Amino acid sequence: MSASFDFTNASAADKIAHLEARLNAALQPHSVHIDDDSAAHAGHAGAAAGSHYTVTIVAECFAGRARVARHRLVYDALAEEMRRGVHALAIRAYTPQEFAEQFQ
Repeated sequence: MSASFDFTNASAADKIAHLEARLNAALQPHSVHIDDDSAAHAGHAGAAAGSHYTVTIVAECFAGRARVARHRLVYDALAEEMRRGVHALAIRAYTPQEFAEQFQ
C-alpha cells in the first residue's frame, strides 16, 4: 500500500486491511489476523478510533529469532502506520511449528 493511504480517516475495516497488506508484503506470513482493540481503550491518551490492535502472525521468518527480534520485524513492517495512527500494537508472533503445537 502506498504512503498516500489516509490511515487516520479510513474506516476500521480499511485500516485492518491496510495493516494486513503491509504485513503480508513485508513478512509473507502463513497467516495474519488483526483485532481492533480500540473500544477497550476509550478515554485514555492516544485512544483514537482504530488506534489499538492485536496482531497474531504466523511466519517462517520468525524461526530462530527471539521474541524482541520478531516484534521488531512487525514494527518495521508497520513503521509508517505507527507514525500515522497506530497508537498501540500487541504482537503474537509464531513460527508455523509453534502455532501448530500451541493451537492445533
